[in-house]
Amino acid sequence: MTTSTGTAVDKFVQVGGLKLHYLDWGNATAPPVVMIHGLSGNAHAFDNLAPHFAPMYHVVSVDVRGRGDSDWAKDGDYSNDSYVADLDGLREALGFEKFSLVGTSMGGRISMTYAGMYPHRVERAVLNDIGPEIDPRGGERIAASTRDAVTSFTSMDEVLAWHREQRPGFSLMTDAEQRTVAGHAVKSQPRGRYTWKMDPEVRTNPRRPDPERSWVLVKNIPCPVLLVRGGISDLLSPETAAQMVREMQDCRMVEVPGVGHAPTLSEPEAFNAIKEMFALGD
Repeated sequence: MTTSTGTAVDKFVQVGGLKLHYLDWGNATAPPVVMIHGLSGNAHAFDNLAPHFAPMYHVVSVDVRGRGDSDWAKDGDYSNDSYVADLDGLREALGFEKFSLVGTSMGGRISMTYAGMYPHRVERAVLNDIGPEIDPRGGERIAASTRDAVTSFTSMDEVLAWHREQRPGFSLMTDAEQRTVAGHAVKSQPRGRYTWKMDPEVRTNPRRPDPERSWVLVKNIPCPVLLVRGGISDLLSPETAAQMVREMQDCRMVEVPGVGHAPTLSEPEAFNAIKEMFALGD
């Protein structure tokens, strides 16, 4: 089943017994780039970035298990290792020998783990505001926000109000953009209500990989890595970011001033660095 969504196409693939949804931006003969969203995000998180890649790359933006239009894990397994296995299954199903990765927050954690485990598969990687260990301040904030989030809304206006309160920068979008972004995150229920397109198990049982193992893996990544850090991020500390640049094989960092967790990657500092890394045109 495929349906058009703007310039991307909705597609599905079977991976490890789960049906995973992804947005395919076309150009199938070009070098592939897989984009992976954050904890409570979905494949549409890269709707503004992907079109800049599409002329030169085959962009795939995936809904990880339990999010968006992908299947929920029947056993409730939302561990980082399962996400990584899904990513390799997606790669195999789509016939990618090597590909690049762009990952935000949780998606960046999946990306750096994958690149450390399968270094011969990854051409380059963008890690957006994430490292092998996280600042406890941001970790506690996200855990509380995820655990205590409203699970049902009486109207789309309530959905929008929640996003404006909880998502930095959301109010800077136009009303039409806000409705589009918020609409991708929820699904309709009876009597006009809405609920999240996310398995509640993700909220109630968050799982984070072991920092010590994560440091070993990131040091094993040979490909070029662009680390994007929000200047006032409470998740990726300046110390961890500096250590990554210092100890990884080929890592450079760009900081987005005045932005917390996580940059949208459309900020000039982040976008220009990404353009340079991928040799994107204007």
